[in-house]
Amino acid sequence: MDFHLDRNLVFFDVETTGLNVIRDRIVQIAMVKIRCDGQPAEELSMLVNPGIPISEEAMAVHGITPKDLANKPTFRQVAQKIWDFIGDSDLAGYNSNRFDVPMLMEEFARVGMEFDISKRRMIDVQRIFYKMEPRTLKAAYRLYCNSELTDAHDALADVRATVAVLKGQLDMYEGKDLLDEDGNAVPAPVKNDMQVLHEFTNDLNFLDATQKLRVQPDGAVVFNFGKYMGQPVLDVLAKDKNYYFWMLEREFSSQFKQIIKQMMKEVERKQR
Repeated sequence: MDFHLDRNLVFFDVETTGLNVIRDRIVQIAMVKIRCDGQPAEELSMLVNPGIPISEEAMAVHGITPKDLANKPTFRQVAQKIWDFIGDSDLAGYNSNRFDVPMLMEEFARVGMEFDISKRRMIDVQRIFYKMEPRTLKAAYRLYCNSELTDAHDALADVRATVAVLKGQLDMYEGKDLLDEDGNAVPAPVKNDMQVLHEFTNDLNFLDATQKLRVQPDGAVVFNFGKYMGQPVLDVLAKDKNYYFWMLEREFSSQFKQIIKQMMKEVERKQR
């Protein structure tokens, strides 16, 4: 099956020093670019020297050791290559919305590059899997590809498996209706359309991966933490600019800070 694309789609996976998207670092990144012009897919995989220790728990998962990374480039040295490979592509991965995307955004932010995802569609293959057949990636590969994933947690193997899983999901679920609580048919939530998959695999109740900003039913964005929890962000920014600067200085994700900066620009436009 070929994906129906109106722009390039980059599947990617990262292996890291740990699970904290703000404090930990990437040690391996692999990407597969599915081109919308029908040209062959492109792959890019590299090891990255994180400059900080790798946790024992992380090494037990991916098997990458400090010795493996001793002579590898830092993220700063490969950032432009990764940036150029992605270009204006949409993004896809396995648990990518909650981990890989914010992790990559943090790495770019550290080297002064603001990776904007507001205009990209993001397809999280795990979300389709969890909503339809809750399992692990290995089980997903077994179910959708009728094969065993033998080298899980190698970044390139995982991202290739994710491409295959999404194709298998589309084969299995496209055109298949679900039943609601009353037994009525609900239109198929999985379709070979990147906008449909974006909406299905993203929790549209939150604007950021760390879930600090929540979207109300009326469309208003409110804080989901702190002393202004539940209050509209635009109202708070308009009356308390010190809180805005406090947020920029604190240990929040770069994605969160990007959104806050854009919302402050909106406040300033209204105040002119």
